[in-house]
Amino acid sequence: MTGGSDGWRPEDDAPEGWPVPLRGVTESVIATKGPNDLWNVAALGLHARESVVARTYGNTRTRRNFERRGGGVVQFVADPRAFVDAALSIREEAEPVLPSADAWIEVDATLVSSREEDGTTIREWELDPGESEVIREGPTTINRGFGAVVEATVAASRLGVSGFDDADLRDRLDFLASVTERCGGAREREAMARVAEYVDWDRREPEN
Repeated sequence: MTGGSDGWRPEDDAPEGWPVPLRGVTESVIATKGPNDLWNVAALGLHARESVVARTYGNTRTRRNFERRGGGVVQFVADPRAFVDAALSIREEAEPVLPSADAWIEVDATLVSSREEDGTTIREWELDPGESEVIREGPTTINRGFGAVVEATVAASRLGVSGFDDADLRDRLDFLASVTERCGGAREREAMARVAEYVDWDRREPEN
């Protein structure tokens, strides 16, 4: 089979030089080398357009390392715990590729725009693909709990940030935690517990 009646194939959504399909905003993990020669691991959303671009918000380690080193190693993980650690904690590794990565690609990062929004500097980077590897092939199943964890990392990262209402964000986190309890597995529930550990959020007990 080659896909639906319109002839769509999964590889049609893989930009040239990239090892996996990218659609909309694809969540990934980026490893960038810091001044201590360790690899800082962080979450990074990839916007697939004519080229692949990503945004940094504020004076993050990823932004500073892009400026110093000019790139990093993007990787794709299906373990929600690894994604939460990357998004909400300071994680540094001796090697750039995580054990949970299904695929990785080296990228050069070029600054293409910068703007201020509600007191936060948002910089957009064009990512040019380099060497890559697919480590594990085959289907990856994603449950609704995984999606809730990803959304929770976005809400959690905005707590205390000018322009966002903390009460609304905590209500959203409570809702996403309830989705994870209902629709996630053990890894997703553990990942959501890590969100609560990393940020100022008193997680409500799920209703029976």
